[in-house]
Amino acid sequence: MSRRIPQEKKQLTDIEVIDIAEEGKGVGKTDDLVVFIEKAIPGDRVDVELIRKKKNFAEARITQIKNFSKHRVDAFCKHFGTCGGCKWQHMDYEAQLFYKQKSVDNALSRIGKVDTATMEAILPSTKTKYYRNKLEYTFSNKRWLTNEDIAHGEAQELNALGFHVPLRFDKILAIEHCYLQRDPSNAIRNELHEFALAHHISYYDLRNHEGALRNLMIRTTTTNDLMVVVVFAYPTDEQITLVMEFLRKRFPEISSLQYMVNQKKNDTIFDQEIVLYAGNDYIVEEMPLDETRNVLKYKIGAKSFYQTNAEQAYELYRLTREFAGFKGDELVYDLYTGAGTIANFIAKDVRQVIGIEYVPSAIEDAKLNSAWNGIQNTQFFAGDMKDVLTPAFVQQHGKPDVVISDPPRAGMHPDVVQRLLELGAPKIVYVSCNAATQARDLALLSTSYKISRIKPVDMFPHTQHVENVVLLELKET
Repeated sequence: MSRRIPQEKKQLTDIEVIDIAEEGKGVGKTDDLVVFIEKAIPGDRVDVELIRKKKNFAEARITQIKNFSKHRVDAFCKHFGTCGGCKWQHMDYEAQLFYKQKSVDNALSRIGKVDTATMEAILPSTKTKYYRNKLEYTFSNKRWLTNEDIAHGEAQELNALGFHVPLRFDKILAIEHCYLQRDPSNAIRNELHEFALAHHISYYDLRNHEGALRNLMIRTTTTNDLMVVVVFAYPTDEQITLVMEFLRKRFPEISSLQYMVNQKKNDTIFDQEIVLYAGNDYIVEEMPLDETRNVLKYKIGAKSFYQTNAEQAYELYRLTREFAGFKGDELVYDLYTGAGTIANFIAKDVRQVIGIEYVPSAIEDAKLNSAWNGIQNTQFFAGDMKDVLTPAFVQQHGKPDVVISDPPRAGMHPDVVQRLLELGAPKIVYVSCNAATQARDLALLSTSYKISRIKPVDMFPHTQHVENVVLLELKET
């Protein structure tokens, strides 16, 4: 429980920032207190104001920077600090990579008791701006007012198209320029916003659940395909036509223009009917299979899962394949296969790949992408991993030579870990977006497996998030 902080004890001075916490905040220490400081980076010396306090730690914000860290740089986005994304823009990229690697090292050694002496250097992202291929914006009639807006004092436009402000589900920060997705993403968002205001089309009210325009999704590919999906809530037919015709005519480069009407109280779209307005109901992404001109084509629909940093995804999958060390005759189980991106990527290097995934629609995408690429040595199954990966399943499909596991942030269910121990595959390649849960699972697997290689991969520059690839090999008995 948080303690009420007396006014006279809210101010702390000359705090040395010595580390970065898991959530990306700077870490400082006093004699009896660890302080997590928003927007602070190691090397800073700061005065702070405490905003929350518990028994052994507190959260604080900077009131003054007395000494600037050598790693501190000017943030390049005007929305930095208010927007919830790109929280490390004020830290140079080399330092970002250092602290990402350190966070993986800490998690594996502290939680998993893993010897990280041979951990390989983190793989940087080739792009640090405009690297995402998918963004989702929210229309809201409750715009977040910045300090400048409040100081202005005049009546403000309260409709906004942008991102949620952290910890405020009903407040949307109006975005002018986002450095995450390449053009024409910013132009589509800004011009649609201006068009809707000019034509008095209502924006969604997140509390009262009313209004016409609700969400906007933009997906791009390295092949220059472009998908735009407009999510309406309570529009008239005329408003739908007005918006969609504007987008079709103003941005003829849109190759897939779609919309849906979502009147639920949440934004999930997987159970919603999507209407194709113009173009195809999919876009095409290409991923190189190797250094030759051979490519794998992925058909991506509005509901499809695909890695949001497409170019770095190739590097992640290439490392996964390298860690596995395929010889060509392996049976591979690809757990949490998603849309079969890894399974299809490695199919030419092995005898057979069996993919398992919880989401049925993702499995349908996986099958479709195999067929689209003429891949005939994959099989995909939908269901809860712990229920599908049974002894009967293994007896029917064969014991794997290699298991690839790329679970969600929560890691693997204990029953799945136990199944892997029972399977005793010679190799497991564990890909994770959460080193803490990966470390927990590695500790459980350590009874039968030794760790041979570890390499972090940066997929999301200017954030604290990091992927990690680990090779486990069965111990000799």
